[in-house]
Amino acid sequence: MKFTARITALVLSSSICAQLFAQEMVDTAAFRKIRNAEMSNSHIPWIAHYLTDVAGPRLTNSPGYFRAGKWAVATMKSWGMVNATLEPWGEYGRGWEPEAFSIKMTAPYASAVIGYAIPWSSNTNGEIRAQVALLSSKYLSDSAYMTKHLADYKGKIVFLNSDRKQVDGDFKPFSTRLTDSELMKMPDTYMIARSLIDGYMKILATQDRWLMKLKDAGALALLTANGRDGTVTVQAFSGFKVGAPETLPQVVISGVDGLKIKRLVSSGHNVELALNIRGKFYSDDTKGYNVVAEIPGSDPTLKAQLVMLGGHMDSWNAGTGATDNGAGCIVMMEAVRLLDSLHLQPKRTVRIVLWGGEEEGLIGSYGYVKKHYGNAETGDIKPEQAKVSAYFNLDNGSGKIRGIYAQGNAQAKPIFEQWLTPFHDLGAQTVTMSNTGSTDHLSFDWVGIPGFQFIQDPLDYESKTHHTNMDTYEYLQIDDLKQAAAIVASFVYQAANRPDMLPRKPVKKEKFVFDGF
Repeated sequence: MKFTARITALVLSSSICAQLFAQEMVDTAAFRKIRNAEMSNSHIPWIAHYLTDVAGPRLTNSPGYFRAGKWAVATMKSWGMVNATLEPWGEYGRGWEPEAFSIKMTAPYASAVIGYAIPWSSNTNGEIRAQVALLSSKYLSDSAYMTKHLADYKGKIVFLNSDRKQVDGDFKPFSTRLTDSELMKMPDTYMIARSLIDGYMKILATQDRWLMKLKDAGALALLTANGRDGTVTVQAFSGFKVGAPETLPQVVISGVDGLKIKRLVSSGHNVELALNIRGKFYSDDTKGYNVVAEIPGSDPTLKAQLVMLGGHMDSWNAGTGATDNGAGCIVMMEAVRLLDSLHLQPKRTVRIVLWGGEEEGLIGSYGYVKKHYGNAETGDIKPEQAKVSAYFNLDNGSGKIRGIYAQGNAQAKPIFEQWLTPFHDLGAQTVTMSNTGSTDHLSFDWVGIPGFQFIQDPLDYESKTHHTNMDTYEYLQIDDLKQAAAIVASFVYQAANRPDMLPRKPVKKEKFVFDGF
């Protein structure tokens, strides 16, 4: 062989070896075992029923939240998992649950109204009947107008309304799946800048000041409306902290009811509503809690390291939190049940956490991460941080998994592409370098732990169920959740058994995006 040919052969040989070393040893046999078990004997419908129908709405620190949490702990203990508990993560605030609520129109004629009490609303102290007075939301930032007209709202139910004049037409389908072209160009999603959050919170603070002045002026309740049909978005941005001021009783009604009331009042008709809100606050224990459980690692050395997975268990009060984010918790619980029931014995310890306080600004996962792993803002990183290989999150509804956000982690991208190969026939094949935000993987990413959220088909998550009264069991796509559970269990198993932990990005010294929400 000529010298140049020998050199060429050596270079080729080195290149092939490098490629071989770069290849993941994907345990496809275990993947098949997980997939077959899920498709033939899934527990997802049963888990979903108990987490939604039986537990009910799961506002953080409410009785419903603890019903779900205690059930999840007992269930995972019965599966054989260890260290299952409700673990406190820090100070949260008050729980709240509506005990009685009703709203109806009594004039100019009797009519039913679709509506819900806003979380942490004050009570009406029995049913009140009062005239509705319109207040355009744009005036809440107009001090001169508000000062001049405060007295006009004495003894009235204030309808804080926008310039909306009609319900949007239903020309687009409520439920959709991602196309191949959309998957090829996945953008950053749900990314919210700190400046936008701070600006929005200043606007809300200004509004809250005027709402308190309306109360002092003798207004009886605050009414808002949203939605394009009987679907109503029900959420709040304050009220859970201990010592929060008692504001006006607040209710939100459907967009169609709101537009009707607005037209009647605008055309000179007296509109009267009968309203009753009786909610109970819970402040005996103001700590926040997450549900934690583990499958202990089987390798004497690697068992000290962790692979984590989770979703947030808290929800809003109008539905039963099925798609947001019962779906994520259902899938993650099913994933660990699969690993445990199949006796796959992951080498690293697998830890599942079902988060509280996500809807109030990711504070359950943020508190957990600060407690266990450190604070990126101060640069104080704890030794436990180095022992976590990865955290996998699911929190975008009930749609099947179509891939995963690599969250800017270039070294993780080719690894995940190989892990997804056995699931191409199930529609999961995309690994994007793009980022996604607004959910609990951000807490881990913040302190330098590889944190990932899966790409999911949107279905009707944003168009119908997200934070609404339609967020119920009926909108869960059970077959999609089965597909997701098989993929999550396989990812967790593979991460727990690969020789090395997953590659990391450097820690940036920065303030957490949602801290102080």
